[in-house]
Amino acid sequence: MAILLIQSGYSALAAVSPYLFYFTVYSFMGWVLEGSYNLYSAGTFRKEGFLKGPFKPMYGCAPLLLLAAYESRLPFLSFLLLALLIPSAVEFVSGWLLKRMFRRQWWDYSAMPYQLKGHICLKFSLYWWGLSLACIYAIQPMVHSLYRQVEQVWLPLLPGVLLLFTADLLWTFRTRRRGLPLLEAPELGEG
Repeated sequence: MAILLIQSGYSALAAVSPYLFYFTVYSFMGWVLEGSYNLYSAGTFRKEGFLKGPFKPMYGCAPLLLLAAYESRLPFLSFLLLALLIPSAVEFVSGWLLKRMFRRQWWDYSAMPYQLKGHICLKFSLYWWGLSLACIYAIQPMVHSLYRQVEQVWLPLLPGVLLLFTADLLWTFRTRRRGLPLLEAPELGEG
């Protein structure tokens, strides 16, 4: 009986393994993108994010939702619209949740035209739209190919990766909810 439970758990993990890989890669790429943007705009790569580790979960979630939309074989114009709406919705919901849970706004578009509660603005939504299309049509095929190359190594490492994400998330909640002093004000473009 225990062997069947272990095998079914392993099978379930194997089924979601590619998507967890994509989430991890895109979350890390988001951290690199934001660090690069911060280096360009503020002169330093390191930028305070929600998690302590080198991951930006919003950048992991949006591509997975876009991939699901893409794989559902929607008409191209519908997918183009979703490529604009999905990242903006993820950014808005993330910003709203973070502000509600931690009373802090990690990015603020309030000073920009066509913004909504400082969480999203038209300018960055258009940036995310272009990035979304590049992600699905140019980056995702490479990430999928990378997954195929490392699949045999990734699956045994996956429980450890999940443990690290969980530890980072728990540590983040504990330290942020404890009311540690806020660091510097956020820069525009933090997503």
